[in-house]
Amino acid sequence: MLKNFEVRKGQMPPEEVKALIKEKQGEFVRQQQRIKEHQLPVFVLVEGWGAAGKGTLIGNLIQELDPRFFRVVNMVAPKEEERRRPFLWRYMEKIPQAGEFVFLNSGWLDETAEDMLHHRIDGVDLEMRLQQIRVMDRQLKDNGYLVVKLFLQITPKEQKKRLKKLMESKDTKWRVTDKDLQQVKRREKYETVYERILEATNTGDVPWHIIDAADKKQALLHALHLLTNQIDQAVENAKIQPEILHKDYPLLSMPRLSQTPLDQEMDREEYKVRLKTLQKRLKRLHNRIYRKRIPVVIAYEGWDAAGKGGNIKRLSSALDPRGFEVYPIASPEPHEKARHYLWRFYHRLPKDGHIAIFDRSWYGRVMVERLEGFCSENDWKRAYNEINEFEKELSDWGAIVLKFWVHIDKDTQLARFQEREKTPEKQWKITQEDWRNREKWDAYEMAVDEMIARTSTENAPWHIIQSNNKYYARIQAIQIVIDAMEQRLEE
Repeated sequence: MLKNFEVRKGQMPPEEVKALIKEKQGEFVRQQQRIKEHQLPVFVLVEGWGAAGKGTLIGNLIQELDPRFFRVVNMVAPKEEERRRPFLWRYMEKIPQAGEFVFLNSGWLDETAEDMLHHRIDGVDLEMRLQQIRVMDRQLKDNGYLVVKLFLQITPKEQKKRLKKLMESKDTKWRVTDKDLQQVKRREKYETVYERILEATNTGDVPWHIIDAADKKQALLHALHLLTNQIDQAVENAKIQPEILHKDYPLLSMPRLSQTPLDQEMDREEYKVRLKTLQKRLKRLHNRIYRKRIPVVIAYEGWDAAGKGGNIKRLSSALDPRGFEVYPIASPEPHEKARHYLWRFYHRLPKDGHIAIFDRSWYGRVMVERLEGFCSENDWKRAYNEINEFEKELSDWGAIVLKFWVHIDKDTQLARFQEREKTPEKQWKITQEDWRNREKWDAYEMAVDEMIARTSTENAPWHIIQSNNKYYARIQAIQIVIDAMEQRLEE
């Protein structure tokens, strides 16, 4: 893409460029109101050579916009804290809310290029990262985002000229970084690396746009043309449903809920002995997991009154409180609803060596959101593949991913509901919504069976926890966590 890029020979007269910029900026300002009306989130990534004018371009793009509805993020090299999370974590953190702009000054291309050039990533790991970038681009587009990726191109001669000018003044010398100077010395190497990343992430879903940045006014006009045209197109295409992909993930054979036995028994005395033993083992394993910097992500789903809370309590009480977090997931807040549905879960991912336990999770998309009509049929059908991609990313990062469906039968649920109503200290646990959901048991069971069948992968398996006997369920879950940790530590 860069090697075949031809710098424009003929340039428009400055007066004509100035007039066109003014016209396009006015259109861009009007479009800001339009994206608010249509709740279109616009994510603009500006990459390019050092001294190509990325900051200047962004500054000129935003100068007439309402500052309440855009953000500019300067992405610098990741800090140690950021490197302890999945590669895409810090980018997903920055995605805009519906109806707003986010402009990134450099991003995943620049970070990946630096990792390649400093031999921090290559081979299989590089291919996994490039695939993750393609997946993120496509998922954002499929979930209603406009993602625009710009690369500012200048010649080696122009880059040297601009850097020299910056170095001549003490007021601008600080803007020249070691990386900029390295780009001049190793221009061919940088160009080869940029070319590889650009080609690997240039897709029909979210293409790259190479902008000739030799003339900053011409570059601004080109960028304004691209953005205004793409916003118009995105608004027009908003009602077109994206394709539902069915990628081949290695799925595990799973029983239906109705085929899962629920007659396991365990008395209190046996439970107390086994719990004490297992919690000691888990505590030791948590120390080893932390030392080896292995992240653990555990998602709990299950029927109302199945015992998720008690299960989580016995699991977490064996862990070092400095190394885990439990996230009770309720209905999304307005700022969460205004973003990609996985955003609030990316936001809560643990650092490596830490454990995140989700009391309800991203699977709400294919259960409650599906059955209550909170998303379209296309949305929840598309989510199976998106969730598998998300969990594959966690697995590729090195995380242990475990998913529990805490299962009881309908009679047991009724008995527990009735007990809660009769017990004052438990009455807060039972609501009218619980009774209403119970009436939809059969519909939920069908949805759960499909969910488990389509998302129980080798890297993120489902485990059906038999919870008619709560003691048995707690021991079963802790044992599964222990087994998964021990297996990973032996690899």
